[in-house]
Amino acid sequence: MAIFNRGGRHARAEDTPIPAEAASGATTGPYDVADAPDDVQRLDLGSMQIPAVPGVEVRVQAGPEGVVQQVVLGEGPSTLQLIAVAAPRSEGIWDEVREEVGESLRGQGAQLQEGEGPYGVELLARVPTPNGPVDLRIAGVDGPRWMVQAVFQGPVATTPASAPLLGECLRGLVVDRGNEAKPVKEPLPLHLPKEVAAQGPDGGTATPPDEPRRRPSPRPRS
Repeated sequence: MAIFNRGGRHARAEDTPIPAEAASGATTGPYDVADAPDDVQRLDLGSMQIPAVPGVEVRVQAGPEGVVQQVVLGEGPSTLQLIAVAAPRSEGIWDEVREEVGESLRGQGAQLQEGEGPYGVELLARVPTPNGPVDLRIAGVDGPRWMVQAVFQGPVATTPASAPLLGECLRGLVVDRGNEAKPVKEPLPLHLPKEVAAQGPDGGTATPPDEPRRRPSPRPRS
Protein backbone atom coordinates (compact mmCIF):
# COMPACT_ATOMS: atom_id res chain seq x y z
CA MET A 1 0.00 0.00 0.00
CA ALA A 2 1.37 3.41 -0.90
CA ILE A 3 0.22 6.38 1.15
CA PHE A 4 0.58 9.84 -0.35
CA ASN A 5 0.18 13.08 1.57
CA ARG A 6 -0.47 15.68 -1.08
CA GLY A 7 -1.09 18.47 1.44
CA GLY A 8 2.66 18.65 2.17
CA ARG A 9 3.52 17.64 -1.41
CA HIS A 10 5.24 14.53 -0.08
CA ALA A 11 4.51 10.94 -0.97
CA ARG A 12 5.38 7.70 0.79
CA ALA A 13 5.35 4.11 -0.35
CA GLU A 14 6.13 1.19 1.91
CA ASP A 15 5.52 -2.46 2.66
CA THR A 16 4.58 -3.43 -0.90
CA PRO A 17 5.79 -6.97 -1.70
CA ILE A 18 7.95 -7.97 -4.64
CA PRO A 19 8.75 -11.49 -5.80
CA ALA A 20 11.05 -13.39 -3.46
CA GLU A 21 13.72 -13.83 -6.10
CA ALA A 22 13.97 -10.06 -6.57
CA ALA A 23 14.15 -9.43 -2.83
CA SER A 24 16.93 -11.96 -2.42
CA GLY A 25 19.60 -9.73 -3.95
CA ALA A 26 19.63 -11.44 -7.35
CA THR A 27 19.02 -8.18 -9.22
CA THR A 28 21.87 -6.59 -11.15
CA GLY A 29 20.63 -3.07 -11.96
CA PRO A 30 20.10 -0.20 -12.08
CA TYR A 31 18.46 -1.22 -15.34
CA ASP A 32 17.65 0.64 -18.48
CA VAL A 33 13.93 0.31 -19.15
CA ALA A 34 14.70 -1.76 -22.26
CA ASP A 35 16.47 -4.42 -20.16
CA ALA A 36 14.47 -4.42 -16.93
CA PRO A 37 12.80 -7.58 -15.60
CA ASP A 38 9.04 -7.36 -15.98
CA ASP A 39 8.04 -9.44 -12.95
CA VAL A 40 8.80 -6.83 -10.27
CA GLN A 41 6.29 -4.44 -8.75
CA ARG A 42 7.50 -0.84 -8.94
CA LEU A 43 6.43 2.70 -8.14
CA ASP A 44 6.41 4.54 -11.49
CA LEU A 45 7.72 8.10 -11.18
CA GLY A 46 8.36 8.57 -14.89
CA SER A 47 12.08 8.47 -15.62
CA MET A 48 12.68 6.38 -12.48
CA GLN A 49 10.76 3.30 -11.41
CA ILE A 50 11.43 2.34 -7.78
CA PRO A 51 11.16 -1.33 -6.78
CA ALA A 52 8.66 -1.87 -3.98
CA VAL A 53 10.69 -3.47 -1.20
CA PRO A 54 9.09 -4.26 2.19
CA GLY A 55 10.72 -2.21 4.92
CA VAL A 56 11.72 0.68 2.66
CA GLU A 57 9.82 3.96 2.71
CA VAL A 58 9.80 6.05 -0.48
CA ARG A 59 9.39 9.78 0.11
CA VAL A 60 8.60 11.85 -2.96
CA GLN A 61 8.59 15.63 -2.70
CA ALA A 62 6.69 17.43 -5.45
CA GLY A 63 6.09 21.06 -6.39
CA PRO A 64 2.69 22.73 -6.82
CA GLU A 65 2.30 21.38 -10.37
CA GLY A 66 2.97 17.80 -9.33
CA VAL A 67 6.53 17.79 -10.69
CA VAL A 68 8.70 15.60 -8.47
CA GLN A 69 11.75 17.45 -7.16
CA GLN A 70 13.30 14.87 -4.85
CA VAL A 71 13.17 11.11 -4.29
CA VAL A 72 14.49 9.77 -0.98
CA LEU A 73 14.28 6.17 0.25
CA GLY A 74 14.46 5.38 3.94
CA GLU A 75 15.39 2.27 5.92
CA GLY A 76 15.50 3.00 9.63
CA PRO A 77 17.85 5.93 10.28
CA SER A 78 19.50 5.58 6.85
CA THR A 79 18.41 7.24 3.60
CA LEU A 80 19.17 7.01 -0.11
CA GLN A 81 18.57 9.96 -2.42
CA LEU A 82 18.28 9.09 -6.12
CA ILE A 83 18.98 11.49 -8.99
CA ALA A 84 18.87 10.48 -12.68
CA VAL A 85 20.39 12.78 -15.30
CA ALA A 86 20.91 12.75 -19.06
CA ALA A 87 24.28 11.60 -20.39
CA PRO A 88 25.88 11.43 -23.85
CA ARG A 89 25.55 8.34 -26.01
CA SER A 90 29.30 7.88 -26.39
CA GLU A 91 30.66 7.88 -22.82
CA GLY A 92 29.86 7.84 -19.13
CA ILE A 93 29.98 10.99 -17.04
CA TRP A 94 30.35 9.76 -13.45
CA ASP A 95 34.08 10.57 -13.31
CA GLU A 96 33.39 14.17 -14.29
CA VAL A 97 30.33 14.48 -12.05
CA ARG A 98 32.26 13.03 -9.12
CA GLU A 99 34.84 15.80 -9.42
CA GLU A 100 32.11 18.45 -9.54
CA VAL A 101 30.32 16.98 -6.53
CA GLY A 102 33.60 16.84 -4.63
CA GLU A 103 34.26 20.51 -5.33
CA SER A 104 30.77 21.42 -4.16
CA LEU A 105 31.17 19.46 -0.93
CA ARG A 106 34.59 20.94 -0.24
CA GLY A 107 32.94 24.33 -0.56
CA GLN A 108 30.67 23.26 2.30
CA GLY A 109 33.70 22.39 4.41
CA ALA A 110 33.42 18.62 3.92
CA GLN A 111 36.20 16.12 4.48
CA LEU A 112 36.45 13.88 1.40
CA GLN A 113 38.04 10.66 0.29
CA GLU A 114 37.41 8.16 -2.48
CA GLY A 115 36.67 4.49 -2.01
CA GLU A 116 35.81 1.46 -4.11
CA GLY A 117 32.18 0.31 -4.05
CA PRO A 118 29.93 -2.08 -5.98
CA TYR A 119 29.70 0.37 -8.90
CA GLY A 120 33.28 1.57 -8.92
CA VAL A 121 34.77 4.67 -7.35
CA GLU A 122 32.58 6.34 -4.71
CA LEU A 123 32.90 9.57 -2.77
CA LEU A 124 32.95 9.37 1.02
CA ALA A 125 32.24 12.67 2.74
CA ARG A 126 31.80 14.04 6.24
CA VAL A 127 29.86 17.29 5.96
CA PRO A 128 29.55 19.81 8.81
CA THR A 129 25.98 20.90 9.60
CA PRO A 130 24.43 22.98 12.41
CA ASN A 131 23.41 19.69 14.05
CA GLY A 132 26.83 18.10 13.80
CA PRO A 133 28.75 16.25 11.07
CA VAL A 134 26.84 14.12 8.57
CA ASP A 135 28.36 11.17 6.69
CA LEU A 136 27.57 10.71 3.00
CA ARG A 137 28.51 7.99 0.53
CA ILE A 138 27.92 8.95 -3.09
CA ALA A 139 27.92 6.40 -5.90
CA GLY A 140 27.40 6.91 -9.61
CA VAL A 141 26.09 4.46 -12.20
CA ASP A 142 26.54 5.17 -15.92
CA GLY A 143 23.82 3.75 -18.16
CA PRO A 144 22.88 4.15 -21.84
CA ARG A 145 22.46 7.96 -22.18
CA TRP A 146 21.77 8.35 -18.46
CA MET A 147 23.55 8.40 -15.13
CA VAL A 148 22.17 7.71 -11.66
CA GLN A 149 23.68 9.45 -8.66
CA ALA A 150 22.96 7.65 -5.38
CA VAL A 151 23.55 9.54 -2.14
CA PHE A 152 23.57 7.35 0.98
CA GLN A 153 23.26 9.15 4.32
CA GLY A 154 23.23 7.95 7.92
CA PRO A 155 24.70 4.67 9.20
CA VAL A 156 24.56 3.15 5.70
CA ALA A 157 27.11 5.72 4.50
CA THR A 158 29.86 4.09 6.55
CA THR A 159 28.37 0.63 7.12
CA PRO A 160 26.43 -0.51 4.02
CA ALA A 161 25.30 -3.71 5.76
CA SER A 162 23.31 -1.62 8.25
CA ALA A 163 20.68 -0.87 5.58
CA PRO A 164 20.87 -3.67 2.98
CA LEU A 165 17.43 -2.95 1.53
CA LEU A 166 18.56 0.45 0.24
CA GLY A 167 21.23 -1.30 -1.80
CA GLU A 168 18.55 -3.70 -3.03
CA CYS A 169 16.44 -0.78 -4.19
CA LEU A 170 19.36 0.71 -6.11
CA ARG A 171 20.09 -2.63 -7.76
CA GLY A 172 16.44 -2.92 -8.77
CA LEU A 173 16.02 0.65 -9.99
CA VAL A 174 14.77 1.14 -13.56
CA VAL A 175 15.61 4.27 -15.58
CA ASP A 176 13.46 5.36 -18.52
CA ARG A 177 15.60 7.95 -20.34
CA GLY A 178 13.12 8.60 -23.16
CA ASN A 179 14.16 9.57 -26.68
CA GLU A 180 14.08 13.35 -26.40
CA ALA A 181 17.29 15.30 -26.82
CA LYS A 182 18.46 16.68 -23.47
CA PRO A 183 21.48 18.63 -22.29
CA VAL A 184 24.09 16.49 -20.58
CA LYS A 185 23.60 16.40 -16.77
CA GLU A 186 20.04 17.71 -16.98
CA PRO A 187 17.85 15.88 -14.42
CA LEU A 188 15.42 13.50 -16.10
CA PRO A 189 11.78 14.49 -15.54
CA LEU A 190 9.83 12.88 -12.72
CA HIS A 191 6.18 13.03 -11.77
CA LEU A 192 3.82 11.76 -9.11
CA PRO A 193 2.31 8.34 -9.83
CA LYS A 194 -0.80 8.70 -11.99
CA GLU A 195 -2.96 7.21 -9.25
CA VAL A 196 -2.00 10.13 -7.02
CA ALA A 197 -1.89 12.93 -9.57
CA ALA A 198 -5.48 12.15 -10.63
CA GLN A 199 -6.78 12.69 -7.10
CA GLY A 200 -6.12 16.42 -6.98
CA PRO A 201 -4.64 18.42 -4.11
CA ASP A 202 -6.61 16.76 -1.30
CA GLY A 203 -4.44 13.68 -1.26
CA GLY A 204 -5.35 10.01 -1.12
CA THR A 205 -4.06 6.47 -1.26
CA ALA A 206 -2.62 4.55 -4.17
CA THR A 207 -1.00 1.18 -4.76
CA PRO A 208 1.87 0.80 -7.26
CA PRO A 209 0.64 -0.95 -10.44
CA ASP A 210 1.32 -4.61 -10.94
CA GLU A 211 3.03 -3.89 -14.30
CA PRO A 212 5.39 -2.22 -14.52
CA ARG A 213 19.42 22.79 -16.48
CA ARG A 214 21.95 21.34 -14.14
CA ARG A 215 22.19 18.42 -11.87
CA PRO A 216 21.70 19.44 -8.23
CA SER A 217 24.55 18.90 -5.80
CA PRO A 218 23.89 16.57 -2.86
CA ARG A 219 23.08 18.28 0.42
CA PRO A 220 22.99 16.47 3.74
CA ARG A 221 19.59 16.05 5.33
CA SER A 222 20.12 17.36 8.86
